[in-house]
Amino acid sequence: MSLGEQIAKNLPYLRRYARALTGSQATGDAFVRATLEAALADAELKSSLEGGRVPLYRAFNKVWSSAYLEVSDGDLPPAVAREDTANGRLKAITPLNRQALLLTTLEDFSMDEAGEIMGVESNEVQSLVQEAVEEIDRETATSVLIIEDEPLISMQLEDLVQSLGHEICGTAATRTQAQQVVAERTPGLVLADIQLADGSSGLDAVEDILAIGSVPVIFITAYPERLLTGDRPEPTYLVTKPFQEQTVRAAISQALFFGSNRAVG
Repeated sequence: MSLGEQIAKNLPYLRRYARALTGSQATGDAFVRATLEAALADAELKSSLEGGRVPLYRAFNKVWSSAYLEVSDGDLPPAVAREDTANGRLKAITPLNRQALLLTTLEDFSMDEAGEIMGVESNEVQSLVQEAVEEIDRETATSVLIIEDEPLISMQLEDLVQSLGHEICGTAATRTQAQQVVAERTPGLVLADIQLADGSSGLDAVEDILAIGSVPVIFITAYPERLLTGDRPEPTYLVTKPFQEQTVRAAISQALFFGSNRAVG
């Protein structure tokens, strides 16, 4: 497999990670572009990417870390610099522990792999993950709408959301049911599947909600490739089924942290 093919295979998932880390599709994609541009300009860095997914994320991490350290100095890629709201929140974030949490949950790297990406020892990664979990436990509670047509998964998500201290404002198995819930109460967070019980689309249900107001959305789907094409606006937060609860937990944490940003578009 050529280097280009290796990068193309892993690029959608790096973009998913970048968007979850920054809370914005535009900002995340700008960091990914900056990473690829840096690799094109540096033969040694480009060569290192032949090692697969871990080196690609490690290269991204170097770009992200250097930009984070100088976030107020105007050195971000142009598309990132325009994201004033996101940048303001990035100044307040504790970057290392959230990187560790997202790498080991959303991206499913081992502690050793995450340590290699971040340039720290695996035992430090474990400590950082624990710090991030403790931060999540201190987050302000919100109301959550679950759009999911599989009853067992819906109940699992309800239990998880409530265990984090949030309340369920409603559940829906179809677009119409989601509209009915939102007509009575606007949620503070939405967890949505793509394919719903009556053949309707979770994407359409979410667009209905976002037409009313800005609400953070996490898509939980068995078909992530349908949303990672780069051909249309993509969700900032995307979890693949079957999911681990800590993955959803991390996505909820990031979505609420960047709650003022739209999840799609």
